[in-house]
Amino acid sequence: MTRYLEDLIPGAVFASPSYEVSAADIKAFAGSWDPQYFHLDEAGAEDSFFAGLAASGWHTAAATMRLMVTSELKLPLGIIGSGLEYLKWHRPVRPGDVLTARIEVVETREMRSKPGLGLARLKVETLDAAGQPVQTLETQVLVPTRAASGQKA
Repeated sequence: MTRYLEDLIPGAVFASPSYEVSAADIKAFAGSWDPQYFHLDEAGAEDSFFAGLAASGWHTAAATMRLMVTSELKLPLGIIGSGLEYLKWHRPVRPGDVLTARIEVVETREMRSKPGLGLARLKVETLDAAGQPVQTLETQVLVPTRAASGQKA
């Protein structure tokens, strides 16, 4: 179901499918974007701060984006962010971790400068299989109003 600004009620929660992180995924992402030894080499990572292979936080953020796009939150324009307000990594993501996202609507508002468009502030928790957060972020996304889209309630 496509959701417009009027459909996004503060407190509403949307779930995502899961994503299992593999060692190969961790190394591939790190090789391109964060080539530090504790993301690339199991043996070297054992003696690191992480005491084992760990995904880059940016890999976790990218995985979260995928989870948001494939979640129950279907927006007419897609997930178009206007900025990241908060980002925190709580614990490292390891090979074999299964991640999901919990997306909560915090608030919405129409934009005065762009009639027919609004902003929805979302709190997104990326959770491991035990339901423990590995990352939390808050972002604002652009969402059209139903009226501006020519959609009836």
